[in-house]
Amino acid sequence: MSFFTEPRGYEKTILSDLQGAWACLRTAAVSHAGFDGWDRLLFHVDEAMSWETVRHLERMEPLLVLIRNIATQGHAPDELIDAIDEVANILAEVMRGPG
Repeated sequence: MSFFTEPRGYEKTILSDLQGAWACLRTAAVSHAGFDGWDRLLFHVDEAMSWETVRHLERMEPLLVLIRNIATQGHAPDELIDAIDEVANILAEVMRGPG
């Protein structure tokens, strides 16, 4: 009987960058809790990071627009806006595809 062994190397992809950007955005939202709408923003970030959304990446862009609107209307700190911009940039690159 053979045992499954963990691979020793992993190929970094743009999707791992996207996952990391969403995680950073979530951390920024939690770190700056208290601005108007932060709890709604966090809910939508979690929705964007859900398996269902990841399986259908076209659902991320409208969620990101909603997240940006909540942050802007709630006067979120610049760090949070920067994290949203980072997600938007990487998501745009993912949607462009290879090449």
